[in-house]
Amino acid sequence: MLHAHRDGHRVVLVTATRGEEGEVHNMDEASRPSLGEIRTEELLAACRILGVNRQEFLGYRDSGMTGAASNADPGSFDSAPLGEAAERVAVILREERPEVVVTYTADGTYRHPDHRKAHESTMLALDTLAGEGWVPAKLYLNAVPRSFVRGIVAVAREAGIELPGELGQAEGVPDSEITTEVDVCDVLDLKLAACVSHLSQMHPGLALAAVAAELFEAAFGIERYVRAGGVPVQDRPEHSLFSGAG
Repeated sequence: MLHAHRDGHRVVLVTATRGEEGEVHNMDEASRPSLGEIRTEELLAACRILGVNRQEFLGYRDSGMTGAASNADPGSFDSAPLGEAAERVAVILREERPEVVVTYTADGTYRHPDHRKAHESTMLALDTLAGEGWVPAKLYLNAVPRSFVRGIVAVAREAGIELPGELGQAEGVPDSEITTEVDVCDVLDLKLAACVSHLSQMHPGLALAAVAAELFEAAFGIERYVRAGGVPVQDRPEHSLFSGAG
């Protein structure tokens, strides 16, 4: 996002929920009734760091992890009719007509219900817009290579760093499916700052000094994607989401 912003592209972030569920880290559990508001402010702080021009909420409640009672909350993203959610995304796509669209892979990275629903909603919204005669130049799925998941777990184990439990749900995308690798090491300090902005979600088992020194560059210095729409990639990996988009 920061690279796109600096290169003069308009950056729009669509967020389905305000993160009302999940564990509360680095603050008192008494803050839970206000967690949606707290995490909204954390998100907006990260957006300012990353150069987001427009951030929109779809208006749903956080569904929580798979199997949680909150999945069934009538206001949750997981409970929302897919067509309704897709139309909310489509409204923004009609307004913005972005060159490049990025969403989750179908598994939601680590099988989070809202991540999977975000993928499904985006794909259906794009189908709707295609029926109206518009498609983005390029469509990407943010991906984690399978070999990388195994590698990070091994490095963390050797370093004695406890990873959050949800990483156990991540399988990663087969390495052969990765089409795009974007080097963002030049803005890694700002990427870390954006992550730290999400204080209530920073797992205490991930000591920031340890992550920055031993894992952060390996985990976040290269962003990987599967190109799922637009002109097929001829030479893998490509190194920009915008090459050939204009």
